[in-house]
Amino acid sequence: MTTQPAYVPPQRIVISDIDIPFWRLVGIFIKWALAAIPATIVVTLIIMVIMGIMGMLFGMGWMMRTM
Repeated sequence: MTTQPAYVPPQRIVISDIDIPFWRLVGIFIKWALAAIPATIVVTLIIMVIMGIMGMLFGMGWMMRTM
């Protein structure tokens, strides 16, 4: 039967250099930018729906008071 140590302190890792070619990095940034376009559209639609619901709920109360 083996026993495990009670506490193992976490090891620290320091990254000193990452060698990525410039054009590879440009490609990664272009992919991120293209992926952000549909994500922005989806988030905008969700916010529009939420604001529309809030506008209907709170706007109707304001309209009823003014009539």
